[in-house]
Amino acid sequence: MLGNFIYSNPTRLYFGKDALNSLKTELERYGDRVMLSYGGGSIKKNGIYNKVIGILKECGKTVYEDAGVMPNPTVHKLYEGAKIARENEVDLILAVGGGSVCDYAKAVAASAYCEGDPWEMYYEKFEEPVCKVIPVGCVLTMVGTGSEMNGGAVITHPEKKLKVGHVFGEELYPKFSVLNPEFTYTLPKYQMVSGIYDIFSHICEQYFSGEDDNTSDYLAEALMKSLIHSSLIAVENPTDYEARSNIMWTATWALNTLISKGKTTDWMVHMLGQSVGAYTDATHGMTLAAVSMAYYRLICPFGLKKFVRFAKEVWNVSPDGKTDEQTAAEGLCRMERWMEKIGLVMKISKLGVTDDMISGLVKSTFVQTGGYKTLTESKIEQVFKESM
Repeated sequence: MLGNFIYSNPTRLYFGKDALNSLKTELERYGDRVMLSYGGGSIKKNGIYNKVIGILKECGKTVYEDAGVMPNPTVHKLYEGAKIARENEVDLILAVGGGSVCDYAKAVAASAYCEGDPWEMYYEKFEEPVCKVIPVGCVLTMVGTGSEMNGGAVITHPEKKLKVGHVFGEELYPKFSVLNPEFTYTLPKYQMVSGIYDIFSHICEQYFSGEDDNTSDYLAEALMKSLIHSSLIAVENPTDYEARSNIMWTATWALNTLISKGKTTDWMVHMLGQSVGAYTDATHGMTLAAVSMAYYRLICPFGLKKFVRFAKEVWNVSPDGKTDEQTAAEGLCRMERWMEKIGLVMKISKLGVTDDMISGLVKSTFVQTGGYKTLTESKIEQVFKESM
């Protein structure tokens, strides 16, 4: 392994069917004023809301509700949540939902006592908080982002057509996260497979970089194989506990920074997908799926050795009688067939992108380095056009 690094992850995880029982233990560590953040109300329909409220009341907490967190949380919602947290002097923000709610809670935690404009400070200048930060806890109901064990917080500015992620330091990692795979059972298939691809993309974007023999890449390959296997089971039987638990656990390890250690990373698929999301408000994982194949086929010649390894180790492609280029291409073909099989959207036009949006998408895409090829604007345009 090349490079020097420090690894630390302060989030305490409670995993399994009885994980929510540990919420009471965690709540005892914080004051009496809790802000409960959640989405559009699905947690009330599936009973999770009542379970969480019951525990909060049992612990004597005063609850300030912050409902209506959207799948792509906006800066306006961030301002609203920060105001609720600040005016009520909350001691803890408890996010109950998927990655968007967890991301949002972290952004609110960093913004409530921020003296400037949080969007400008965190999402334009990428500064770190110099103000008081509110502790965050998560009860996860959808998997994909890994937000339950990292400092990431993605916020959308609708007027500027920008969807931007800020990866905060350890201070903004959730203090604890509750992961019960059964809480994900009621997700519609569309959302489930979207989350599955978000996980896969996280792994790929850390995997497709570097040339050295790196333990992190071996871990990434194992996670990808587990995810592929479990995804096919979950698509056929969404309540298969073993498959859903494996998917949930893979999501956490895909983006808790472990498999990025000792190497560079390539986040261009996320930059491309987030640009699509800013223009269409489409589901995050689907935006990633719709741009991935065009992007990876573009950069494959520049990272051929790793794409050959990907084909052989993840997709079981035999290299016998094939050139390296043919082996790598077959790996990407098998990846594409898996994506189609589980029901992913494969074209950005199906997510609402029109030809007249392309120039705007190009300009709103942040260029990342660290991968096998740094894209110019013309190459970004090419990827979007080939993804239509």
